[in-house]
Amino acid sequence: MNHRFLSVVGLAAAMAFASGCSTNKAAVDSASPKVATGKTTTAVTDIIPVWAPKKHGFNPSRTLEHDLLHTKLRVSFNWEKQHLNGIVELTLKPYFYPKDKLTLDAKGMDIHGVNLMKGYDGTPLKYEYNGEKLTINLNKTYTRTEEYTIEIDYTAKPNELKIKGSDAILQDKGLYFINPLGKDPNKPKQIWTQGETEANSAWFPTVDAPNELMTQEIYITVDPMYTTLSNGTFMYSRQNADGTKTDYWKQELPHAPYLTMMAIGEYAVVKDKWRNKEVNYYVEPAYKGTAKKIFGHTPEMMEFFSTKLGVDYPWAKYSQVVVRDFVSGAMENTSASTFMEDLQLNERELLDKNWDGIIAHELFHQWFGDYVTTESWANLPLNEAFANYSEYLWAEHKYGADEAAYLQIDELGQYLDESETKREPLIRYQYADREEMFDSHSYAKGGRVLHMLRQLIGDDAWWASLNHYLTKHKYTAVEIAELRMAFEDVTGQDLMWFFDQWFMKPGHPELQVSHTFQNGQLSLHVKQLQDTTYMPVYRLPLKVAVWTNGKRTDYPITIDKADQTFSLPIATQPQLVVFDAEQQLLATINHEKSKQELVYQFYNSEMLAPKLEALTKLQDQLADQEVLKMMEAALKDDYWVVRSTAINTLSRLEADKAGMVKESIAQLAKQDKKGAVKADAILALANWDGEKYKQLYIDAMADSSYVVAAAGILGYAGTGAQDIMQRLAKFDQEKGEEVVLALSTYYAIQGGTEKYNWFMQKVKHSKGGTLYYLLQSFGAFLASNPQTNTPETITLLSDLAQNHNIYYIRGAAYQTLMVMSDKPEVQQILSEIKDNETDKRLLEIYN
Repeated sequence: MNHRFLSVVGLAAAMAFASGCSTNKAAVDSASPKVATGKTTTAVTDIIPVWAPKKHGFNPSRTLEHDLLHTKLRVSFNWEKQHLNGIVELTLKPYFYPKDKLTLDAKGMDIHGVNLMKGYDGTPLKYEYNGEKLTINLNKTYTRTEEYTIEIDYTAKPNELKIKGSDAILQDKGLYFINPLGKDPNKPKQIWTQGETEANSAWFPTVDAPNELMTQEIYITVDPMYTTLSNGTFMYSRQNADGTKTDYWKQELPHAPYLTMMAIGEYAVVKDKWRNKEVNYYVEPAYKGTAKKIFGHTPEMMEFFSTKLGVDYPWAKYSQVVVRDFVSGAMENTSASTFMEDLQLNERELLDKNWDGIIAHELFHQWFGDYVTTESWANLPLNEAFANYSEYLWAEHKYGADEAAYLQIDELGQYLDESETKREPLIRYQYADREEMFDSHSYAKGGRVLHMLRQLIGDDAWWASLNHYLTKHKYTAVEIAELRMAFEDVTGQDLMWFFDQWFMKPGHPELQVSHTFQNGQLSLHVKQLQDTTYMPVYRLPLKVAVWTNGKRTDYPITIDKADQTFSLPIATQPQLVVFDAEQQLLATINHEKSKQELVYQFYNSEMLAPKLEALTKLQDQLADQEVLKMMEAALKDDYWVVRSTAINTLSRLEADKAGMVKESIAQLAKQDKKGAVKADAILALANWDGEKYKQLYIDAMADSSYVVAAAGILGYAGTGAQDIMQRLAKFDQEKGEEVVLALSTYYAIQGGTEKYNWFMQKVKHSKGGTLYYLLQSFGAFLASNPQTNTPETITLLSDLAQNHNIYYIRGAAYQTLMVMSDKPEVQQILSEIKDNETDKRLLEIYN
């Protein structure tokens, strides 16, 4: 599963601005108390930090009364009612103890009958059903050596379920009908499923637990115009007498029920292959021409991961399908991953974007999650941490060390942002809701922890341990101890200390580092400042890099005390000391360095994070010629993020002090190979001297890259030229999200009432992050043009605020409605929205 979501903190800030509220400073201050002293600490006050681990009831793995061996499904659909008509045959046997009853997960269904099957003959069985669980009285007591088959005739009605969800998986009704009546001309009719965590039991009765494994067959009956996809091998398609067709899919290797999937729609199927296996891309016909440019690295990824793991891709085929209105970023269904519609890119969008990360993420899940599966949601990092880390592994292999390092910097930032309000163990049994597990702990922190483990034991041992883990536990469900023991079996090391502090304890090291040099000794002083009321004193093996006389020497050290000093023999005053030389540690590190050390660090450290640290820490010293020279050198760096960081830092210079920097940045604006760098350069020039670079903006607006064109639009909009509206109107029909948002920024204040229809159309047809930010601009537009505060506007925003499936879109629409809160009818709508909202994040903001 791959999740993408906007920070609710950002939403709260935007809504506080709109409503004229101020942030409660006391609440902010209590979020990150510094209460460690360098010894094992206790809290200095009775205030419990907001991030303190929360204790809820214990959540073990599911106790398996029966073993579900095989599922055979026959399904058809009522599009008008959004129902699934199903007959399922389940083959089971008692797990160990004799049983005369069977309880299945079956949410919100009509159960028409239950039969015990012998061949084609069925004997009716008595059952009880409460809307969640189906309990069947078997015809006798079965032992663990006796298999039996149950047939259930049912109707699934997912839209009648009470919907829950999480940041990663926005809804949990299992089965989704998209545009079922065809009323939206801009959206195809589709049906798709989403099983994780336990939502597949909303469309077929099963044992809906990750520690259950089964084989399966699915017969899908649909109109012949539709293409179907499911797990395993496509066996055949049969034409029926009523004009429908039935497609038969067979999954012959066992997997967990939550990984069962279907996707149905009008798709172009673009064929590829890896070795002798089918690799297919299911996209809307409009994207048939770009499908291989979007997904085309998949066979290379399969080869890379298969070779490195020493375990070949294990399933019969690999398909990837894009669906509309998906409730997550993507989902790793066995042999058939589902992706959100954002992956469908045209040629222009492909100039600035690629989705290799999410594609690698779902592919690696085919080993970590599908081939070997977490036995409980408490152990979710066994799935998600590995999938997260695969993005790093692929970037490192395909695009180089800097691109991989940039991903890890971003992952660290995601986790640290979350840690301001939440610090839990990676493996946590005491959660309030299993959906809480899909957070930046399981993903971002988990991936960084695996990277530290790889650095600790070395590459050869890392890959050998993963091979051992996968080989030993294939087609089974596992917990964290089994991963640890796999690494111990291979390395001969006792790794309990590593797994205990990183997987079983909350938080992260908060380090204060200082160094001094005297009499041929470098003294390195390290304090662990994290609050040890909640977090451990960490054991941290790492390297310290020291430069003397232009030469680098690495010194291995192990930090294992709250306050520790290391003495390193150094011949002369060091030019630079870099703590955690491999940049592998998951921690906050405060290491004060002089300007000279930071400048030296930029030129001599070959790793991305130290370079960016130097640029960031010296951003307020641009008046210093040595610093300015360093920034100018950064404009020529091989890696685009360094160039962009330098541009954005230099843009802070006053126009009359920018000097030759302007011309260097102008060259980047015209010639850089990376669209994001060109765009940053254009905006920097606009900040200094809009009129001078007017032709540059005009040229940029004609660029093939949406990112560059959007920067050109914003640059030209700031020139004050008489023809701004005329030039910008040429882009009104563009669909590229960057262009739409650039126009909305200008039209919000300067567009006037004639842009009302433009805003309404864009709001109706935009999605995800684009819609979120567009609604911010629309709110400013409505405030500037009160005559556009019409019933049509109110109806549109009210519908979004009440019915959109993404919580932050509902919140943004609510915020935009607040612009019109002087109207009594809007006040009533806002009150109704608050009363009917169930998402606790939004309720905290609304109230």
